Amino acid sequence: MSDAAAGHPRRRFFDQLPGTPTLIGAGSHFEGQLRVSGPLSVGGTIIGDGVIDGALSIATGAHWQGTIEAQSAVIAGRITGDLKVEAKLEIGKTAVIHGRVWGRVIAIADGAIVDGEITVTGDQPVKRFAEKRAPRTDP
Repeated sequence: MSDAAAGHPRRRFFDQLPGTPTLIGAGSHFEGQLRVSGPLSVGGTIIGDGVIDGALSIATGAHWQGTIEAQSAVIAGRITGDLKVEAKLEIGKTAVIHGRVWGRVIAIADGAIVDGEITVTGDQPVKRFAEKRAPRTDP
């Protein structure tokens, strides 16, 4: 019986999402403008701006250079550029962001680096937390 079926909440970000995410796997390289309907998981490198009409996950070791807009996001890799998130943004302890960050709810793990302005668009302050689980390295 799955955790969800047993009444236990799902723990991983993409376990909570319906459908199959679009994947940019480790070792992959994409250059250009990217628009995705639904969730996107990045393990490789993207150079260009992106609009994700769903959840975004950037794995440890992944790098995105450009402006990103997403509905929600979990970041463990690197971003060089601005990140605008409509709802919840979780910045993991291995994340490095060089750019401005916006989100309605923002949680930042101890050890994460955000080199730029952080703007919370909701009514809660930035939440700091100690990350207890190992970060995902696969998309």
